[in-house]
Amino acid sequence: MKRREFIAKGIVSSLAFTIVPRVVLGGNGFLAPSDRINLGFIGVGKQSYTLMNGLNRCKEIASLAACDVDRNKLAAFIAATTKKQTELSKAQVEIKAYHHYRELLGRKDIDAVVIATPDHWHAQIAVDAAKAGKDIYCEKPLALTIAEGRAMVDATRKYKRVFQTGSMQRSSYNFRQAAELVLNGYIGKIKEINVSVGEPVKQCDLPSMPAPDYLDWDMWVGPSPYRGYNPILSPPLEDDKWAWWRGYRDFGGGYITDWGAHMFDIVQWALGMDESGPVHFNPPKEANSNTGLSFSYANGVKVNHVQWGVHNAIQFIGEKGKIEVSREFIRSNPENLANLKLTSADRRLYYSDNHYQDWVDAIKKRSKPICDVEIGHRTSSVCNAINIAYELQKDLKWNPHKEQFDNDYANLMRSRPYRGEWDFRKF
Repeated sequence: MKRREFIAKGIVSSLAFTIVPRVVLGGNGFLAPSDRINLGFIGVGKQSYTLMNGLNRCKEIASLAACDVDRNKLAAFIAATTKKQTELSKAQVEIKAYHHYRELLGRKDIDAVVIATPDHWHAQIAVDAAKAGKDIYCEKPLALTIAEGRAMVDATRKYKRVFQTGSMQRSSYNFRQAAELVLNGYIGKIKEINVSVGEPVKQCDLPSMPAPDYLDWDMWVGPSPYRGYNPILSPPLEDDKWAWWRGYRDFGGGYITDWGAHMFDIVQWALGMDESGPVHFNPPKEANSNTGLSFSYANGVKVNHVQWGVHNAIQFIGEKGKIEVSREFIRSNPENLANLKLTSADRRLYYSDNHYQDWVDAIKKRSKPICDVEIGHRTSSVCNAINIAYELQKDLKWNPHKEQFDNDYANLMRSRPYRGEWDFRKF
């Protein structure tokens, strides 16, 4: 054997005995620190428990921090997260509580954050998280305004972060199957799509009440115009109802951006419009109408916001058939389409059956996940444009490339004023 070959084989042999996989060194169910994704949660209301339970089932995840302006909710979430990590046989780690999210973002050992605040906080926190070098999982709808969504995309790209939007229906069989059937023409050319979700956003008319001492109400309002506390906006921990901040302007976008961000997202996916959007919005002209708007794409496909018989569901109507889909069902006419196995010749969409693990895998690969920030922005732009059209009661043309309307008033509504020193554009 030549001397060079002898040395090379000796090195390989020695490495085989001295390199131990880091997963072994982690012990107690946790990966070693260098393989682990340390997570911080920002906003720990009702939805955060679903996110925490799902993410902690990913072996790479360690939840280390949580932040909220409600002390009671924060303490309860930390206790539940500690219990969950124990149940999953993960190593015991201290989960530290924070009142201000920027303190959490300042921790160098936090790799990624989950943003589950009310919608009016999404943009500011996401931009700050990107600047701090954190990867991001942000609940849907991505943004409260069109301008905020674009800023979130730009900040994510500038700081090279991995961003998953919480439009988890893309990781569901029903919706992926429906979208692929539509995309591949199994019901022929699409003539019309009906989407049944609830009403648009409205002005907040709730009476102001004294804020409880466990809640920092001024910080809860944050960048939005100030208004007094009401428990409907931020229910106490013991109230199991969903908070209804999402129904009111300055905090949410009504059901249009709540369930609409799920259902219109699948329409965008099925039509191959993830990098684009509609070109016309046509609202009903009757005052206070909360249904009946339609929008259309450049290819002529028309989408109706209408109650077609099933709540929170989509009806795709093609020249050769029909597909109806919700979280509970997928059905078709002809009947055999619903569970048809697609062929190798068919176009296939990004496959994910676990929205959380998909984000984790994308972080490890430094790739785009199934619902990247641009996709989330395009969907929330559709939802926000619908709300604008309903409010103005005007037909609007939309340029999805320039992200501009043909109406000056509508263009002003693409953004909103921020209170105090908050500014989502500083990145």
